[in-house]
Amino acid sequence: MSLKGKHLLCTQDWSLDELSKILQLAEDMKKERWSNKYAQVLDRRTFFMFFYNPSVRTRQSFEAAATELGGHAQFLEPKSMRLKTKKSAGETIEDAARVMSRYACGIGIRILEDKIGAYGEGHKLLSEYAEYADIPIVSMAHDKYHPCQGLADMQGLWQHIGRENVKGKKLLQVWGHGALARSWCSVQESILISSNFGMDVTMAYPEGYDVDPEVIAKTKANCEANGRKFETSHDPQTCYDGADVVYSRNWMHADTYQDGEFQKAKEVERAMKHNNWICDTDKMKRTNNALFTHPMPIDRGHEVSDAVASSDRSIIYDVAENRLHVQKAIMALTMGA
Repeated sequence: MSLKGKHLLCTQDWSLDELSKILQLAEDMKKERWSNKYAQVLDRRTFFMFFYNPSVRTRQSFEAAATELGGHAQFLEPKSMRLKTKKSAGETIEDAARVMSRYACGIGIRILEDKIGAYGEGHKLLSEYAEYADIPIVSMAHDKYHPCQGLADMQGLWQHIGRENVKGKKLLQVWGHGALARSWCSVQESILISSNFGMDVTMAYPEGYDVDPEVIAKTKANCEANGRKFETSHDPQTCYDGADVVYSRNWMHADTYQDGEFQKAKEVERAMKHNNWICDTDKMKRTNNALFTHPMPIDRGHEVSDAVASSDRSIIYDVAENRLHVQKAIMALTMGA
């Protein structure tokens, strides 16, 4: 099975065997981190990183990943480049992708909610780069999906539950109130990869906070193929019953985009009214001694209480570390020697 040159915009685009290959290599890379086993996989290779939006973990983990594989990750801000936009002339995606394919071994792109005017525009941009590039395009989080986070989440579950024991466990993907007005990317990636690996999935959120119907349909299809259940709840208490993994995160309302603009202030005001949607110790007591996870940064005191986020059942730091290792595995298998 060769993954050389394969784009990664969403884990749903890859087979279960391909995803497992990434996770198995990531585990070995984590184990062999300070040996020389993988030290030259990206020898003299450069990975371009397009950051329409800033980050903490994403830039740090990709740069560290390239370094540990003997390569280089180059930070690029599209606003400082002469790229064509709706408001300005410049180089087209086709020309930029074809030229950069001559320079680098891969391109990562990060574009989130406030850099687009409507849901789906970010995914369209990545898809266009993938159409014209001769090198892999990797989503570093866009408005629709966050595949690297999804893989890091699953590696965390393999680590704490066991690779063979994940199937049949129940994931609670629960909305949390807060002041961040976040995109759907991490949430949608989470339910797709979890259902693909055979987990039961419960989505819990206040009325009106539905995510992409296409993603829900794919998640249901994954559950059906694996003989598992998909459920929806609007009860912030009973949704926790029997959960094995709790993933509490804020995400924006479906009408946050209006007239081509991201209405963050309006969304934050609306979200903060649902202050009973917080993951706390009382709700976690309803679970099956569940693990708590989150992609970070965490809005403590809103999405989740400090007591839960810092508890011995929280795997947030392990998952954050896993971003480094799954990204090494992705680059090694799609771009490496």
